[in-house]
Amino acid sequence: MRFLHTSDWHLGRRFHSEDLVPAQRVFLDHLVDTARTENVDAVLVAGDIYDRAIPSLDAVRLFNHALHQLADLNVPIIMISGNHDSAHRLGVASGLLARTGIHLRTDPATCHTPVILEDTHGPVAVYGIPYLEPSMARAPLEAEAVSHRAVLTAALDRIRTDLATRHPAGTRCVVLAHAFVTPRTGQPEERDKTKESASERDLAVGGIAHVGADLFHGIDYVALGHLHGAHRITDRIHYSGSPLAYSFSEARHTKTVTLVDLTPGKAPALTRLPCPVPRRLERVTGFIDDLLTNLAHEPLTDAWLEVTLTDTALPFEAMARLRRRFPHTADLKHRPTQIPAQATHTTYSERIHGRSDLDITTDFIHNMRGTEPTPDEQALLQQAVEASRLNEQQKETV
Repeated sequence: MRFLHTSDWHLGRRFHSEDLVPAQRVFLDHLVDTARTENVDAVLVAGDIYDRAIPSLDAVRLFNHALHQLADLNVPIIMISGNHDSAHRLGVASGLLARTGIHLRTDPATCHTPVILEDTHGPVAVYGIPYLEPSMARAPLEAEAVSHRAVLTAALDRIRTDLATRHPAGTRCVVLAHAFVTPRTGQPEERDKTKESASERDLAVGGIAHVGADLFHGIDYVALGHLHGAHRITDRIHYSGSPLAYSFSEARHTKTVTLVDLTPGKAPALTRLPCPVPRRLERVTGFIDDLLTNLAHEPLTDAWLEVTLTDTALPFEAMARLRRRFPHTADLKHRPTQIPAQATHTTYSERIHGRSDLDITTDFIHNMRGTEPTPDEQALLQQAVEASRLNEQQKETV
């Protein structure tokens, strides 16, 4: 059986000031053409269909366009909601869409209801686990604790229970999930930041939302979404990555969709198929006069550009001047060449770069009074930051 695995479309997202809807439409047309050319048996979309819980009208129109094209393929389409999506909004009319072969899985309580496919080797059960917010998914899944590992474990237990009822015995199983999965069970400090992108929204306070690949034991193929770089977790667990680069941290990614050939008794055979590139991403650092006059920089005129200026003072109208030579300059940073008197100086944005909200609030307490928060204060800070994050998600589900 052949699948086409994709994820993290983020419909409606902008790249700095650039509108990406036209590029996303090109990708979706390419996706449909690829599915048709490669004679796939199903398309798997592993979450983050939209970029926001309340998507723009252009994003909704684009999704509507995609649904019509996908339905015309006459092959099953299985989609799940991600942490950027509003599960309730995305799941509207899911029952009607299922009649066209488009199966939206947005309700944790129904994650054990598969889409059953058939090939010459027999049935394949495809299950979709939407993004599971622990505090909201614990009750419907009857999980043992409020944690990502607990709710995913509960969901997979339900899937294995259902799978055990399938005939014939040994029915193959595919699972879609939107989560941060690592090769090992691990502890929070083992989180691999190199796999992440600046455009991915953190899943939990303190960055401890990852789960180990061991949770998915016995599954023939796990189609993951959330991380924007395509990569292998195990030979049966893979991220497809996002189809477009959504931050300059993804400048060196090769964006792909994943063609998966599932054969009984063998590890899945994967082929990464490149996606259309609307415009390449480049980063350049230097003094503004050199950037504006040096002919060596001429190849950058067609790229989306992140410029870091090293002039001692930020030049007057720097962005406007840069855009006259490099029309697609998207981001401007100022990091002056340090002199000894400034060796310890850092900007606020540099101090908080890559840090969680909990880390920032903890530093604030230390800076204001000169001592670290007590354990009780630390617990209160974590509760407050977590409550703020959950409040944003609950606004979309109440």
